[in-house]
Amino acid sequence: MSLYLTLELCSLSIPLILSFDKRVAFFRHWKALFPSLFITGIIFITADIIFTKNDVWGFNSLYHSDILIAGIPLEEWLFFIIIPYASIFTHYVIINYFPGTCLSDKSRRIITMVLIAALMVLIILFHNRTYTAFYSGFMIILLLISFFDKSRLLNRFYITFLVILVPFFIVNGILTGSFIEGEVVWYNESEITGFRIFTVPFEDIMYGFSLIFMNLMLMDKFKKPAETRLSVTNEKN
Repeated sequence: MSLYLTLELCSLSIPLILSFDKRVAFFRHWKALFPSLFITGIIFITADIIFTKNDVWGFNSLYHSDILIAGIPLEEWLFFIIIPYASIFTHYVIINYFPGTCLSDKSRRIITMVLIAALMVLIILFHNRTYTAFYSGFMIILLLISFFDKSRLLNRFYITFLVILVPFFIVNGILTGSFIEGEVVWYNESEITGFRIFTVPFEDIMYGFSLIFMNLMLMDKFKKPAETRLSVTNEKN
């Protein structure tokens, strides 16, 4: 078994087993989660394929299987299912066990505006760095959508994301060369800022935030029609 796949299975094992925990009951969210994973995965894997073909990043064959789909290792395809699943599970664990974990609307608006401004500066300064500019812009779009549709998802996600970053940095740290010889995933230094946290490119924070938050936004949209139907049914009864 490849190192990449081993990391993914380890990341998935506990969240999958504990999905049936009575208090969190994460399995009840699967109906909204899986279509969200599919839609978000299509967008991210498409960018992944394009970036790989253009040498923005690439993969070390020593650490992944020989199964390639559109030039991308099988493990990379699985990444967009396993890592969001584990991250969103963590998000729900936190908000279920610590329901008071929530920012005020004012704090959320301030943080969002500061982030958008900072990301715009990054785009201006590093407009010629593909990874930096693309995912800075992508994150801005998601933040603006959330801001204008008055979604309160960010009130909790800003906090839970800080917790999610801990396992995210562990897994990504190994993928980018921590504790191993070489890297599972390598980055073209001319396409990133060059600033790293340990071995993890700074841009991976925007990448991870966007990947998880887009799934949460879609889940919220998929849940609302179901909640509306349930409400109507209860009123009729």
